[in-house]
Amino acid sequence: MIFEHISTGGCQSYLVGCPDTCSAILIDPELSRIDRYLALAARDGLRIHYVIDTHTHADHFSASRALAAQLDVPVVMHRFSPAPYVDLRLEDGEMLVVGKMRVQAMHTPGHTRDSICLRIEDRIFTGDTLLIGGTGRTDLPTGNPEALHDSLFGHLLKLDPALQVYPAHDYKGASASTLGAELANNPRLQKRSREEFVAMMNNLNLGMPTHLNEALRTNMSGGKTVAQMLADAAAVVPFMSLDELNARIAAGESDLLVLDVREREAYDKAHIPGARLLPRGQLELRVNQDLPDPTRRIVSYCEFGRISTLATATLRELGFARAVALDGGLRAWTEAGYPLTAKSD
Repeated sequence: MIFEHISTGGCQSYLVGCPDTCSAILIDPELSRIDRYLALAARDGLRIHYVIDTHTHADHFSASRALAAQLDVPVVMHRFSPAPYVDLRLEDGEMLVVGKMRVQAMHTPGHTRDSICLRIEDRIFTGDTLLIGGTGRTDLPTGNPEALHDSLFGHLLKLDPALQVYPAHDYKGASASTLGAELANNPRLQKRSREEFVAMMNNLNLGMPTHLNEALRTNMSGGKTVAQMLADAAAVVPFMSLDELNARIAAGESDLLVLDVREREAYDKAHIPGARLLPRGQLELRVNQDLPDPTRRIVSYCEFGRISTLATATLRELGFARAVALDGGLRAWTEAGYPLTAKSD
């Protein structure tokens, strides 16, 4: 077995391959590590055949859809997954054949309704059903403590205790464990009666994940994250440095239009001298009236450089081929000590 364990903060992903056929699967990929996964697969001479999420993640952004589209391979999840982009839906006991490897799926609801564990040879990938020294929480959408108890004690923990455990999350620096070690030492598994276990899970009083709403929205629907929107815009937009813009304004460059895409209140308080106001929310509605010349060189800015990046991408899509965004925004402009004015033009 070719095995790569990739950590992203507390999130754990796994690239598992068959050395004889160079076929592989990728388990629980995280959106910010796409290039890392592809580089590892290339280094190991692997071709990824399936991208698998063990459940609907609520605390990070899955890369499954993006990778599947890029690699032209199926997204695999349990049948109960709400995501419309899942291509192959597994049920309990079903198996994927990946070269000479056999990937056995076990339905283990509790953390989520669609949770699965994946057994491959001497190891089991437990998602958030079983963590090293813990278990998945049950207070998020579709979580159920009774179901988690049954999945753990009625199914997962009845497997070979020597199976190595690889979860989807670990925040304590542990790289692996075994089912036997977890049954003996995991504090949450010491409450073995259903009633005690459910009472414990119902009283954990955990804080909510930072990106809960956005993660659920994107992972359940296949929509884009805000970071993806910004990255996509930045990929098609040139930028101008603070120094360059300041020099061009000082030189009185006549062909340059500085466009402030913030709201009126922020513009009136302080803006770059000579800048024209066109709020991002009104851009498409007012572009023909306010920007009649599509050949004009435009430098747009906002407070931090994010909204102006989106605005510039929109302008270029509308035909303003010379539109660029200010690198850093007005906050960086101010910190650099460049001039500001507080009066409307």
